[in-house]
Amino acid sequence: MAAKKDDLTILLKKYFGFDTFKGDQEAIIRNVLAGNDTFVLMPTGGGKSLCYQLPSLIMDGTAIVISPLIALMKNQVDAMRNLSEEDGVAHFLNSSLNKAAIDQVKLDIINGKTKLLYVAPESLTKEEYIEFLKGIKISFYAVDEAHCISEWGHDFRPEYRRIRPIITEIGKAPLIALTATATDKVRTDIKKNLGMVEAKEFKSSFNRPNLYYEVRPKTKNIDKDIIKFIKQNSSKSGIIYCLSRKKVEELAEVLRANDINACAYHAGMDSAARSKAQDDFLMEKIDVIVATIAFGMGIDKPDVRYVIHYDIPKSLEGYYQETGRAGRDGGEGQCICFYSNKDLQKLEKFMEGKPIAEQDIGRQLLQETAAYAESSVCRRKLLLHYFGEIYTEDNCGNCDNCLNPKKQVEAQDSLCAVLEAVLAVKENFKTEYIIDILLGKETSEVLAHKHEDLEVFGSGMGEDEKMWNAVIRQALIAGYLNKDVENYGLLKVTSQGKKFLDEPTSFKITEDNDFEEEDEEAPVRGGASCAVDPTLYAMLKDLRKKLSKKLEVPPYVIFQDPSLEAMATIYPITLDELQNIPGVGAGKAKRYGTEFCKLIKTHCEENEIERPEDLRVRTVANKSKLKVSIIQSIDRKVALDDIALAKGIEFDELLDEVEAIVYSGTKLNIDYFLDEIMDEDHLNDIYDYFKESTTDRLDDAVKELGDDYTEDEIRLVRIKFISEMAN
Repeated sequence: MAAKKDDLTILLKKYFGFDTFKGDQEAIIRNVLAGNDTFVLMPTGGGKSLCYQLPSLIMDGTAIVISPLIALMKNQVDAMRNLSEEDGVAHFLNSSLNKAAIDQVKLDIINGKTKLLYVAPESLTKEEYIEFLKGIKISFYAVDEAHCISEWGHDFRPEYRRIRPIITEIGKAPLIALTATATDKVRTDIKKNLGMVEAKEFKSSFNRPNLYYEVRPKTKNIDKDIIKFIKQNSSKSGIIYCLSRKKVEELAEVLRANDINACAYHAGMDSAARSKAQDDFLMEKIDVIVATIAFGMGIDKPDVRYVIHYDIPKSLEGYYQETGRAGRDGGEGQCICFYSNKDLQKLEKFMEGKPIAEQDIGRQLLQETAAYAESSVCRRKLLLHYFGEIYTEDNCGNCDNCLNPKKQVEAQDSLCAVLEAVLAVKENFKTEYIIDILLGKETSEVLAHKHEDLEVFGSGMGEDEKMWNAVIRQALIAGYLNKDVENYGLLKVTSQGKKFLDEPTSFKITEDNDFEEEDEEAPVRGGASCAVDPTLYAMLKDLRKKLSKKLEVPPYVIFQDPSLEAMATIYPITLDELQNIPGVGAGKAKRYGTEFCKLIKTHCEENEIERPEDLRVRTVANKSKLKVSIIQSIDRKVALDDIALAKGIEFDELLDEVEAIVYSGTKLNIDYFLDEIMDEDHLNDIYDYFKESTTDRLDDAVKELGDDYTEDEIRLVRIKFISEMAN
C-alpha cells in the first residue's frame, strides 16, 4: 500500500500529534507499507515503536508484535488506546490474561477492531493461538527487542529462536525486526534466524550526545558516593542497576534510611509489587528505582536524569541499553558506572558450570566491558566502535576521559610489534594469546602450538600486560586491527594495518586507567583517631563528665572517646544522625543523645560551621548473621565457649564480637555463664574497679587488678558492666 509523502505526514499528525518524522522513520514506514522485510537498528529513544505502530493503523488486517516483556506490552497498548477512540485498537495476549479477557481479544480481532496485537514469544507457541491466528488477516509481523534471538546479544531468549518456524506456520506476511543494540555479529544472527537475510537495513547513529559517561572506582565507600550523588541531584529521577536481587533490596533500604525516596524492583518480587514500583516511578511518587536488569526494557520515561551501575554490567550491549534510559527527552543524562576487578572475577566465577560455548561467549563479552571501563580513550568513541560506528571527533566533551584527558605516549614500535605478532600466528588467536606471545609466556597453549620458537615471542617483554592491552584496544579503534565477526574475538590485521607495517607513522595512545583494589577499611572501634574540631571535642568531653557525675557512671559508659571524636568530625544534630556514629546504637542515642546533639547544633550555629553533607550517611543496622546468631545463642543461655566452638572461631574472637554488640548499645545478659565459671568475689572486685575507673582500657585494668585475674575474666565482667550500666 503506497502513501504519498504528504499523506504520511498528515496521518502522523492525526494519530500521534507530531509534525515531522525523526531520522529514518519515514523511510522505514514506507518500506513496511511496500510489503518488504525491514531490519531496524535504532538506539533507545530514537522512536522505534512508531515504525510499526503507524503502518499498523494504515494497513488492512492486524499487525502481530512479538515482544518479550509484559510490562512493555501493557505500556504500549495503553499508549495506543490513548490515541484512538476505540479501546479494541490494541490488545496483548500473554499469561496475565484470564479466559474472559482472551475471548474479548479474539472477538475484537475477528470484528476488525484490532490493528495491533502484542504477543509474548511463549504465547505464540501455544497451539490454540496458532490456530486462531491462521484464520485472520495479518498485515505484518514485528519482532521487537530482536537481539534476544542471538546468543551474542545481551538478553538471549531461546524461545525467540522459534519465531520463524511459527510465523511460517501461521502464514506469510512482511517482517520488521527492531533492536536498540546490536553488534555486527548479533545483526547477522538476527537476520539469519528470522530468514530475512535480504531485508532492507536501516541503521541509525548510536551516538547520544546528551549522555555523559563516567566510570568510577568501586571502593568501600560506594554507598556513601551514591547517596552524595543523589543528594546533589535531588528531586531528579534516576535508576540504579545492581546485579543481584539481594543487593537491590539492601541498597534501596540504605537509600530510604537516608531520606531518599527509593524503591526496589527485581524479578523475585510479585507482579503487583513490581507494577506498583514501576507506576510510582512513572508518576514521580518515587525518585529512584534500584533494580536488576529486569527493569526498564521499553519503559518510556523521558526525564530519567541519571543511570548508575552499582556493578559492572555483563556486556557492553546491556550497558548501552541500560544507560540509554537516561535523557530520552534530549535533556541531561548522567551515566555513572562503578568498576572493580573483584566484580569481574565474581562474574567469571558465575559462569563456571555452564556449557563451554556459553562460557566462552560470556567471557568475551565481559572482556569488552572491562576494556571499556579501564580504557582512557573517549568513552563515546569506544561505545560507538563496539557497535560498528566510527566517531570522528577527538574529544566528545561529555565523558570523564575527555574532560580529564591523559597524556598520550608514542606507541609506534609497540603497534608494529602487535601487528607482527598477529600475522606470525596466522591471525588465528585472541587478544590474551597475542599478549602472552609478546610477553614471552610459555603457557600450555603457546607450547602446544610451538609458538615459543617464533621470532616475535618475547618481543614485548619490556612492557607490562596493561600497556599491551591499551595498544591493541586503540589499534582496533584506529582501524589497524579488527575482530573477526564470525569467530568472535580473533584478531585480524586490516589493509590499513599492513600499510602501517610497511610505512610506520606516529601512533599515540593513552595509558589505561588504574583500578587497583583499595585496602578494606578497618572497623572503627577504639583507636587513636583525631577529631577535626578540637574545641567541640573538649566541650563534648566536659558534657560527658557532667553527665557521668549526675548519673553516677564512669564517662566511657556514656560514650567512648572514638565516638566523641567522630561527633566532633561529622557534627550530628539529630538522634537519627547520632546513630551513624561508631559505637552509638539506638538505645544509647535515646538515653544520652539529646544533650549532645543540642550542644553540637549550638556550636555549629555560633561558629557558622557548614556540616559535611557527604559524611552524614545513615547505614542500615548491620545485622550480620554472626552477630544475630550470637545474640540468639546468649538469649538461649548457651555457654560462650560452646558458641565459639559452634561458630568455628577462637574464644577471644567471640569476645570481640560480643564487645562490639554491647558497645553499640545492645543489652546482653551473660550472668548464666559468669555464675558457672567465676568466683563471686572476683566478679565483684572487677565490677567495682570499672565503676570507679575513668577508663575501660583493658591494659589499665590488667595492670591495676594484678595477676589474680585473667584477661578473659576482666573482659567478661567488662561486657557485663557495659551492658548493665550503659545500655
